[in-house]
Amino acid sequence: MLSRLTRSRTLAVCAAPVVALLAVAAFAPLPFSVAQPGTTVDVLGKDKGAQVITISGAPVRRTEGQLRMTTIVATSPDTRVDLPDVIDGWFRTDRAVMPRDSVYPSGDSVREIQQHNREQMKQSQDEATRAALTYLNREDEDIEIALKLADVGGPSAGLLFSLGIVDKLDGDGDGGDLTGGRVVAGTGTIEADGTVGPVGGVPLKTQAAGRDGATVFLVPEAECAEAQAERPEGLRLIPVTTLKGAVDALVALEKGTGKVPSC
Repeated sequence: MLSRLTRSRTLAVCAAPVVALLAVAAFAPLPFSVAQPGTTVDVLGKDKGAQVITISGAPVRRTEGQLRMTTIVATSPDTRVDLPDVIDGWFRTDRAVMPRDSVYPSGDSVREIQQHNREQMKQSQDEATRAALTYLNREDEDIEIALKLADVGGPSAGLLFSLGIVDKLDGDGDGGDLTGGRVVAGTGTIEADGTVGPVGGVPLKTQAAGRDGATVFLVPEAECAEAQAERPEGLRLIPVTTLKGAVDALVALEKGTGKVPSC
């Protein structure tokens, strides 16, 4: 006949597998990436010595202020992330633990991922150019636009590219700058029809923007709550859904007329 286990022994027996699992988890690589605020780049200026936006075939305005696209930096797909890394990132406001598949396409090599990001960036640049020229009703003109960013991939600079093109060609439409002389930062994908889409890592991007002097941050409307989570003091959040909405909000902010949307 089997003897009954005492309560303490039962707990000990049940706890043993849990302890073993925790021990394994502590030393086993986990399917996460750890991200932090990355660089920001003024699309109206230069990046590593090269002009970000180059326009030919049309007069280009001399702009004031800045339009800064924002990035995050994540551990590479082949970097080992262990339980202590996850725990550390979980409790820090300047770090974010993200499923690796949400940062990098699952199953791809580092080289394939880099190529994928370059292709996304090229597509984003093409869409940004079309969106800006369509917004300005100048899509049929012979205007050549080249966009260049060093060491940045993905589609999340699309909105800022479009705004930079609009500012260089037309400003606020009345002789002024879209920025009003401010440091404006933001993020968001862009479609050729001007639709702004959500991106990842918004709380980290607001921190990067605040660190680099921005006082205004343009955020895809669907990500307002995320942007509020770690918003630096003094950084004004403006939700946007379209390129036109973003331009209208910046013009209203610059001229002090009309309602400026807020998260």
